[in-house]
Amino acid sequence: MSRFDADVIVAGAGPAGAVAARTLASYGVDTLLIDRAAFPRNKPCGGGISARATRRFPWLTSATAGIDVHHATTLHLESPDRSTLDITSADPAVLLVRRVEFDHALVQEAQRLGARLEERFEITQVESDARGVTLQSRDGRTRSAPLVVAADGVHSVIAKRLGVNPRWPAKHVAIDMMEETPVETLRADRPDVLWVAYAYNGLDGYAYVFPKARHVNVGIGCLLSYFKGEMPGRPYTLQESFVESLVEAGVLDGASDRKHFTPFLIPVGGPLARPHHDRVLFAGDAGGFVNAFTAEGIHYGMISGELAGRAIAAPETLSDPAATCRAYDRLWRAEIGAELRDAVLIQRYLFASHERVNRVVRAGGSLPWLQALILAFTRGELSYASLRRRMLLRFPMTIARMAGQFVSTRLERLQTQE
Repeated sequence: MSRFDADVIVAGAGPAGAVAARTLASYGVDTLLIDRAAFPRNKPCGGGISARATRRFPWLTSATAGIDVHHATTLHLESPDRSTLDITSADPAVLLVRRVEFDHALVQEAQRLGARLEERFEITQVESDARGVTLQSRDGRTRSAPLVVAADGVHSVIAKRLGVNPRWPAKHVAIDMMEETPVETLRADRPDVLWVAYAYNGLDGYAYVFPKARHVNVGIGCLLSYFKGEMPGRPYTLQESFVESLVEAGVLDGASDRKHFTPFLIPVGGPLARPHHDRVLFAGDAGGFVNAFTAEGIHYGMISGELAGRAIAAPETLSDPAATCRAYDRLWRAEIGAELRDAVLIQRYLFASHERVNRVVRAGGSLPWLQALILAFTRGELSYASLRRRMLLRFPMTIARMAGQFVSTRLERLQTQE
């Protein structure tokens, strides 16, 4: 009798874990999906997903047919000097969801294809040996498998216990101070607009308003290192003041509600140098698969989860953990490696100077071709590789300056992850 509870355990049932479990189950792999919560459960998050996700995951539209998915057609950007840029699309450019509904829908989709779900399994200990990995919950339960996909979030217990990532450096993490409030209390003046501002009211970070079907997500964020060293006041004090300023400006109508306020952390330093360890693959926030420039994590988490599942299920790697890790590295680097690497460079280059952000926003209004490229990429009509090539041709000197930071950035990341 096997000592294992499944062929693969997927730890964490957010978008990365649920998609990993769905992928594995679709290949006929006996998959156990575990999570510390019971579904449906809430998860603090802006809930914005590029419309290209529906092209990348053709099954997503049917899987989420029973939940509220709000579509935004206009992206409104404001720079530190309050210059503005509106980019409008005839078709939806961004999907806006509530994570309490979206994550539950993805879990049900994984179960539909055969994955098993075990809830209220809060991981506290991890053991890995030559044959498999054993996870222990707070109440003493243990579950073992030859391979594990760790999608247990930014505070990944598995990454800590295995020594892969004891903690994210403070300057590689953003703190997002957000509330998701019903429209009866707080609502956006323009429900079709995704509102984003940089250095709003003196904050050296970003601010956003994401309108949804029956709620609005309003938040401000900055690097954790900046928050700890420079930000005055408590998180909710900042949030309440921010909402009041948007009400005065006519962007919002209503008032902030503290009971819907939930700060959370986002890894924005790029993926781990090695998002795997022996028999464990790290996906989603646990592996750092987040766009450092836009702070978007759902799309990249889903991609990393699917690629982890594919790396495990491939016939040539199923019984060879080392080959599985190599296959995972090849897959994610080929599809999103350049995009996530460049996002870190863009974040550090642009946000190092308010004037750089000002120039980009001001120039954007007079460059219709640039707006068209951004929309084509957001809708999934243009690959990142194509976008990158076209931007290089248009802005060779800027790209060269950003590339000049690449070596120092890599050296810094390697030093912090040793």
